[in-house]
This record gives sequence, structure tokens and C-alpha cells, in this order.
Amino acid sequence: MQLKGKTALVTGASRGLGEGIALALAEQGADIIVNYNSNALEAEKTKYQIEKLGCRAIIVQANVGESGDVKRMFETIKREFKTLDILVNNAGTTKSQDIFETELEDWDYIIKTNLSSVFLCSKAAMEIMKEQKSGRIINISSIVGERGALFGHVHYASTKSGMFGFTKTLARTAAPLGVTVNCVAPGIIATELLYKTHGEEDVAMLAEGVPLGLGKIRDVGLAVAYLAGEGGRYITGSTIDVNGGMYLR
Repeated sequence: MQLKGKTALVTGASRGLGEGIALALAEQGADIIVNYNSNALEAEKTKYQIEKLGCRAIIVQANVGESGDVKRMFETIKREFKTLDILVNNAGTTKSQDIFETELEDWDYIIKTNLSSVFLCSKAAMEIMKEQKSGRIINISSIVGERGALFGHVHYASTKSGMFGFTKTLARTAAPLGVTVNCVAPGIIATELLYKTHGEEDVAMLAEGVPLGLGKIRDVGLAVAYLAGEGGRYITGSTIDVNGGMYLR
């Protein structure tokens, strides 16, 4: 229970990786702010599971790509918890499009949802963390940010690659303030979104190229919990690859 007494905001926590990350942090004792954009029912399920673990959870609806929504969300956090110890920038989406199919509005939407949200939430979190001289910011990137996407998704890959530069730069600013900033880059993880965007046959084909096989949501959650806990105290500006050996740097 190394995170007992800590408060964590997980964006996009209603399902998939976000839900798994929120539960992994709660298993270590953290109270959780469950952010969601559109799926209230799934957010309630995540909250219920956190409370079963003995931790406090609140739900905050916000489109984290919108500055007004982020401002409102952080006002709620400060009112309910007075502090924030951990921010996990997980919210994201994609569309199965190559460069010829991608229109500017598609590009802008993915950039706003996946990357502008990281800037907005990190900026708001830093305002709190600099005052308390401590904090952890963990950005959920992807293997496609390192090696490129296989089936189009040029906008998605661009946002995930952009996270690396953002993480390294913010880490330099945040270190004197007692705040660490890191990335987790998952590989092929068995999520609902993976099967929705690729299909059973494509996923099976992709999994054949992974030395350790298809990853689980919990694998990502445990990596985040490590960075949020005592083990991550002296790690900043880094990326943990959770990809089963699919991509080796």
C-alpha cells in the first residue's frame, strides 16, 4: 500500500487501459479521480471497483482536450481533495485512416484529444504540484510513437511520438520542483480498442510477432504504479516500454 494517502487523476479511466491503471493505483492505496468524457456507466463501474479495494473515488466528466473542461475538473479536484499527487495522462483515441483518408478535421481532433489534453492537464497539475514540492506525471504513449503505425493512423502515431518530447522537456522544468515526469509506451495490449480497430485476425497476426505474446492491461497498470511509487523516485524524463520485446531500443 505504498500509495496510501496519495491522490491520483487518471484521464480516460472509464474503461480499457485507463480503468486498469486506476485499479492498479488503487491496489496500492491511492484515492482516484476517475475522468471520463462520454461513458458515464463505465465510469461508475470503475468507481465501484476502486471502492471495493477500500479507496475513495470520485467521477469527473470532462473533455480533456478542452481548456474549459480541464479548468472545471481541477477546480473539483482542489475542492474535493485539496491536492493532487499523481497525474496519468491516458485519454486518447484514434481512427483507422492513412494519409490519403485523413482530413484536417480528423487530424485536429486526434491531436486535441491525445496531445493537447496532455499539455492542458499537465499544466494544471503542475500548478498544484509546484506548491507542494512533489508529484508524479505519467504519460501513456505507445510503441507506434517509436516505430510508426503499421496500418495508417498517422495522426495517432504523431501524438504518441510528441509525448516523448513533451515528457523530456517538462521533466527538466519539473525536477527542481520535486516532480517527476515519465512515459509508459505499451505495445500490443488486449484492449477493446485494439480489437475494434484491427479485428480478431489482424490482432492474432500482430501477436505472433511479439516474443512474450499479447500484453494484458494489468501489465501497463503495474508499470504506472511502479513509476508512481517509491521505485520511481529517481526516474524522470524516461520511457518504460511495456511491449513484450516487440520493439527494443
